[in-house]
Amino acid sequence: MAAAIFTPSSDRDTIFALSSGAGRAAVAVIRVSGPAAGQVLAQMVPGRPPAPRRAALRAIQAPGGAEPLDRALVLWLPGPASFTGEDQVELHLHGGRAVVAAVLEALGGLPGCRLAEAGEFTRRAYDAGKLDLAQVEGLADLINAETEAQRRQALRQSQGALSRRCNALQQALIAALARLEAEIDFAEDEVDVPARPLAAVQTVAGALRAEIAALLDQGERGERLRDGVQIAILGAPNVGKSSLLNALARRDVAIVSAQAGTTRDVIEVHLDLGGLPVTLADTAGLRDLVPAAEDPSGQAEVEAEGMRRSRLRAEDADLKLLVFEAPRWPAVEPEVAARADRDSLVVVNKADLAEGPLAALPSALTAVGADRYDVSALTGAGLDGLLEGLERAVEARLGGADPALLTRARHREALADCAEALGRAAAVDDAALVAEDLRLALRALGRVVGKVDVEALLDVVFREFCIGK
Repeated sequence: MAAAIFTPSSDRDTIFALSSGAGRAAVAVIRVSGPAAGQVLAQMVPGRPPAPRRAALRAIQAPGGAEPLDRALVLWLPGPASFTGEDQVELHLHGGRAVVAAVLEALGGLPGCRLAEAGEFTRRAYDAGKLDLAQVEGLADLINAETEAQRRQALRQSQGALSRRCNALQQALIAALARLEAEIDFAEDEVDVPARPLAAVQTVAGALRAEIAALLDQGERGERLRDGVQIAILGAPNVGKSSLLNALARRDVAIVSAQAGTTRDVIEVHLDLGGLPVTLADTAGLRDLVPAAEDPSGQAEVEAEGMRRSRLRAEDADLKLLVFEAPRWPAVEPEVAARADRDSLVVVNKADLAEGPLAALPSALTAVGADRYDVSALTGAGLDGLLEGLERAVEARLGGADPALLTRARHREALADCAEALGRAAAVDDAALVAEDLRLALRALGRVVGKVDVEALLDVVFREFCIGK
């Protein structure tokens, strides 16, 4: 059948994209979605079409072409029982670059078909009501998950854990609001409305506020797990911070030099620490610098900028590794010791150079309240113990009796707005004001799953997706 008689059945474009990874592979998956997907199937897969939702081995050819482009598994997924809610076709091709390029070129030549934009398949699933916004974000997190803990959290989110909780809260709010509005609208008409609905509604509002407060009490655990716990390595120059980073990462990430001030910028490495995501940052050494007037080379100015960035990273970090060197212990750099707190672990490096047992923590570090870890980044001694201590510290910041449901700042902000409105509703005696606060609470809750006031937000969310998803 010639491509010239291909006629899309709707004004909406039919989109296609490579949904598997780019590059050579055993199998490459191309997805097609839209009103003309059935015609794409008829044009490019000659012969009897496969039964819906059953894979069939078929020849793939360009419309009007004499030779097949590939022999592949074909899936026909008629809507609305598909990911996007539209008619869909999946082509499971051999993964050679030439095969993929030829099929994409053939699809691009069909009228009404175009290459999908980033996140467009998922956007269509959202538009069709297949996913809400919280589930969409969970799907994006699942695609980007790098550790086992991230995978578990993202899978729960994509399967609707937060959505179900928010929907239950919404239903309770809607019921309370309907009861109150019935009193406001019809009480004077002697319609059968339960007595004293305001007090009952305020009781419900208080209970819902307490439930939301419990969610907010999770703090930022979900966000930390999603983004990774930030750990800053702080210390004076030449205490072995870069060597420690390389030893923990088990590869050469940072340059190691005996010259002081080698590290001028923050160097990051991402680690999987017992299934938990961690970002470890090596920072510039903290020390007193010579005045700029006594440094004609200008190197002190560059090092000072590196130190400024180190201080900023220390302020933003979830945990800090305060590194000192064994030959000078218990002497410590005052500026490093000044950053000791409950979120710090003390690491005494170069333990292989220590002369005899190391003294206890000096008074300048008593705020740490944690065990000291004596290690040698050179020989590897003590590193296993440090990793175990780090894992315990990370678990303490990510753990909890219940998995975190809130994984983004916008979730917390929306629920905080909802709780604030419910708090006002529980505190006033005017039914009309209470009803308005309940409506504001509903609107804030709806922002979590994307049911109200989200058009600008949607564009941001879906741009995070890769092409073909």
